[in-house]
Amino acid sequence: MKHIPRTLGGLACAGALGLALGGCGKQAGEQAGNEVAADAAQASYVAPGEKDDYYLFYSGGHSGQVYVAGIPSMRHISTIPVFAPYPGTGYGFDEESKAMLGDFTWGDVHHPALSQTGSKYDGRWLFVNDNANNRVARVDLRDFKTKQILGPIPNASGSHASSFVTENTEYLFVSTRFSTPLPKGRVADLEKYADEFNGMVTAVEVDPESGEMKVGFQILMPPFDFDLASTGKGPSSGYVFFTSYNTEMAHDTLEVNASQADRDLGAIINWKAAAQAVRDGKATEMEGVPVLDPAKVPGIVHLIGIAKSPHGMDVDPSGKWVVAGGKLQPTTTVINVEKLLGAIEGEDYEGDFRGIPIVSHDSVVEGEVPVGLGPLHTQYDGRGNAYTSLFIDSAVAKWKLPPWTDEEKADLSKVVVDKITVHYSIGHLVVAGSDTNAPYGKWLVAMNKLSKGRHISVGPSQPESSQLIDISGEKMKMVAEAYTEPEPHFAQILKVDEIKPIEVYPKAENTNPNAVWDLADGKVEREGNHVTAKIVAVRSRFGPDKVEARVGDTVTLHVTNIEQTPDMIHGFGINDHNINIVVDPGETKSVEFVAQKPGIYPFYCTNFCSALHQEMQGYLVIREAGETQAPVQ
Repeated sequence: MKHIPRTLGGLACAGALGLALGGCGKQAGEQAGNEVAADAAQASYVAPGEKDDYYLFYSGGHSGQVYVAGIPSMRHISTIPVFAPYPGTGYGFDEESKAMLGDFTWGDVHHPALSQTGSKYDGRWLFVNDNANNRVARVDLRDFKTKQILGPIPNASGSHASSFVTENTEYLFVSTRFSTPLPKGRVADLEKYADEFNGMVTAVEVDPESGEMKVGFQILMPPFDFDLASTGKGPSSGYVFFTSYNTEMAHDTLEVNASQADRDLGAIINWKAAAQAVRDGKATEMEGVPVLDPAKVPGIVHLIGIAKSPHGMDVDPSGKWVVAGGKLQPTTTVINVEKLLGAIEGEDYEGDFRGIPIVSHDSVVEGEVPVGLGPLHTQYDGRGNAYTSLFIDSAVAKWKLPPWTDEEKADLSKVVVDKITVHYSIGHLVVAGSDTNAPYGKWLVAMNKLSKGRHISVGPSQPESSQLIDISGEKMKMVAEAYTEPEPHFAQILKVDEIKPIEVYPKAENTNPNAVWDLADGKVEREGNHVTAKIVAVRSRFGPDKVEARVGDTVTLHVTNIEQTPDMIHGFGINDHNINIVVDPGETKSVEFVAQKPGIYPFYCTNFCSALHQEMQGYLVIREAGETQAPVQ
């Protein structure tokens, strides 16, 4: 038989044997598949010891937390606790974080938003919402810790469309998912939903220096369910755009009764005009908040018909186009901002809803692009391309933003230039920097609601799938997949080199009056039935390492980690007391409890810190209430 030489492409095919040809074709196909897999693996590979180029901040859904991963590796790096206790970092156990959490032990985080200056990420703060308890929180990106939780916000129920940041982080915009009777606490007949219920949009004011949040003003809205929003930039500066569903104003069986009309209504809010109206005294007070009624203050709110049951309402990087996706229509609605503002100025309306004008749809909509089934959310790469998640199709569609050619206008299916299948039932997606005026592009992360057995079995409670897609070329390429605990909704992507987090709190910055910096200064003091201990933590001991109290005493422990070396974290856990605080280098944390049962209870460092970590321990001695106590040293 003739010798068949081996080449770089595999076995060369020769002769007329059908089996040989078939085998060669199969082998070539396998090789091509291996080459694609190898290219994908190389694109996302970050070698041990090397670092990712981007942070990926996921919302943690009903976990109440924020997950941090790296791109392109997709490796989980850390969890930022926000709305729920997290023993891993002691969050919710020390007095400061307990005070922030208040009476709630969980939250429902949907939409993280990075602070911006000049419509670009400035690397200062990350804001997240709590859909369940009407709150928003601010994470400081200097140390990746939650510094403030604002709320519950008055007059609001379900802060789902949140948090959306204006161009210079003047405000976060938050709107209600659920309409209720107002003021809150009033009980009304559900059968009178259309007349007795209202939604609410809240402008949360952000201090430009400290980031401190406070409720600025609110706008009374119709009894729709507001879903998502996007803030304007460039020509749309000063506006925020919301989607809503249930314009039928149904109060029961929404799956059926909120799906009767051909369209739903998006809301266009002129927030600069609204803020001025508040300053001009046009608001009335409700629960201590200035509230504007758009029917009585013309010009601050307009409505527009958009595709049915919309989710995303997304402004492109230029600020010229706003795209709404309707889950029950296979199209995205592309709104021309120049035409929209012209229609508002010229009062080109097709009607009104309770005194709020509805802008003429045909005069401002550039077109409705047939992207596929179940469009939810749209992101942009800054090169004139839009990317829309398709929940029903389980795919991402890439399509061209206007201006379109005459041929494309005649058949808008021609502006859809690529599709890629994802796995499975995609919800949100995020393109790096999409909501700025200068996206990074390059990477897209698809956040899929179902994983459908793509991982080793972990029982009935399944993780969710996130897939990394390279969008740097003409065609999208799937390059990596990762899994997260339930349930990411949206995410933000930030370049690593745009922030410089600290790894140690400098001693000079610790202004806590209870901090002690020398083992000799650690002490325990009694005043009446209150015992206070100021404790030093340092490799590998606590000082003092004995705290004495009596049953009924209030015990306050202030623990200072005096290390000034990165990653030298100390924990402080007390046996049988449900107490664990974690203290970073240079930090002081406090915990307070009432001594309830006599005994000797070990306390120890819960965070591995050194070769003598096991030896880093002490004792809490609790005597009977009337027992004579040895002198406290």
